Amino acid sequence: MNLSTFGVLTAAMLMVGCTDPALEKRLTAIEEQVAAIQKGGGGPAAVDPAAEKAAGELFKAATEAAEKLDFDTAKAKLKELSTKHGGTRAANASRRMSEELAVVGRPEADLQVEEWFKGGEADIEGGKATLYVFWEVWCPHCKREVPKLSATYDKYKTDGLKVVGLTKMSRDTTKEQVSQFVADNNVSYPIARETGDAMSKHYGVKGVPAAAMVKDGKVVWRGHPARLSEDMITGFLGS
Repeated sequence: MNLSTFGVLTAAMLMVGCTDPALEKRLTAIEEQVAAIQKGGGGPAAVDPAAEKAAGELFKAATEAAEKLDFDTAKAKLKELSTKHGGTRAANASRRMSEELAVVGRPEADLQVEEWFKGGEADIEGGKATLYVFWEVWCPHCKREVPKLSATYDKYKTDGLKVVGLTKMSRDTTKEQVSQFVADNNVSYPIARETGDAMSKHYGVKGVPAAAMVKDGKVVWRGHPARLSEDMITGFLGS
């Protein structure tokens, strides 16, 4: 596996979020294997370099297509990857993307909120597109991404973007911790506690942070919030 392919897989795995320790363990193993190869120590003999390279190229092509919202091409590349190179590391890393792409096109879920920590349901009415962000206060990736989205919301809210942060308050999180985080980080968009986990399941959330953009009653994008570019946002708002 060349370093460029490893870079693509590493970035994909790091985008998964905070709740998949098995994936983090696999990433650590890959890092150790690459370090061994660089030192001349080899690695697991079962790895087929040609297959890994081909799989990595397919995964990269799928990622680039998804970023351009060309979901049909992305799905086709992932299917080819799974069919031809199912035992590769790229195939393992691509499964999360396949699950995310499967959510695109689903109808928007009914908003199910137990309580609001900031804003309310009236604050998300009448928008052109709504971004649902799933997060937890204990998640280090969420601590980075949730505040960053305030700038995105502030920039595009007059154009019709709505953002809702949803937490399940897992791992014995308290209301005080959520409220304190929202206040300390000046989160500017509505934040609420999800009722149960119906919305998380509907949007295919298995790790946080996670995000889903909905427009005209259906899901038009699903992924890690850090992958949501300004071009994508303006496209959703302008179409």
